[in-house]
Amino acid sequence: MKKFFTREVKVALLVTTALIILYFGLNYLKGINLFNPINKYYAKYESVEGLVASSPVYVRGYKVGQVNSITYDFSNEIPFVIEFTTEKSLKLPKGTIAEMFDDGLMGGKAIRLVMSKNDEYISDGDTLSALKVAGLMDFLSGHFLPTLYKTVADVDSTIVNIQQLIASAEIKNSLKSIESVTSDLSITSERLKNLMDGKIPAVVANIDTISLDLKKVSSDLKDFEYAELLLKVDSTMANLCSLSNSLNDKDGSLGLLLRDQSLYNSLDSTVNSANLLLKDLKENPKRYVHFSLFGRKEK
Repeated sequence: MKKFFTREVKVALLVTTALIILYFGLNYLKGINLFNPINKYYAKYESVEGLVASSPVYVRGYKVGQVNSITYDFSNEIPFVIEFTTEKSLKLPKGTIAEMFDDGLMGGKAIRLVMSKNDEYISDGDTLSALKVAGLMDFLSGHFLPTLYKTVADVDSTIVNIQQLIASAEIKNSLKSIESVTSDLSITSERLKNLMDGKIPAVVANIDTISLDLKKVSSDLKDFEYAELLLKVDSTMANLCSLSNSLNDKDGSLGLLLRDQSLYNSLDSTVNSANLLLKDLKENPKRYVHFSLFGRKEK
């Protein structure tokens, strides 16, 4: 018995034990539980971009198995055959589809089982219908990248045009004009500053004085006897109304004077006679005045 457990046997047992532990450990790291019963299924794909052995198999987001192996035969129209396993307790209805989809943003692939509502189930070792779902990377490569390339070309052309525009003489002249305008604005600003420091305070002081005078005038107007003034205006208006009534009264003297036509004609005749008398007096004064140192001579 002692001769059986020699050093060589012990080394062999140790190596065997290490290999068994390594085998079980690697399968455990891959997610394969060798002590649980499993079912094997197959699916065929035209390409397996990113799908590798040990890729997970999901049902509604829950991991139920993994890909065991990938074999290919390029003489066939669909060259890739995927073997994957699921838990023995999981029964797949007929019509279940094995979809390949993107598992994350790094380009990894996984299998998703889309089960149908069928009362009959497929058997262990059957081949499922396969479908490849376009993922984010497929969308980017098919739609986004061409647009991006075109945009980059347009941006490059725009940058070249901008460089040509910046190097043009018009831009240089415009920059010189802007520099000149900036200098003029600086001088104007300095003059305005001097004006604000010199004349503006005096103007503000004058405005304050005017404001005080207006305030005083307003105060005087406030104290003015408006009632007495209104009484005087009312009295004056009454006198004017009385005068107007007198003028409009036919029986009054002023009314007769203004309205009696015969009186007006008599006054007009008298004035005309007086004018003729004065005229004749001026032309023939001797007819009306006689003066002599020796007495009046009889005609």
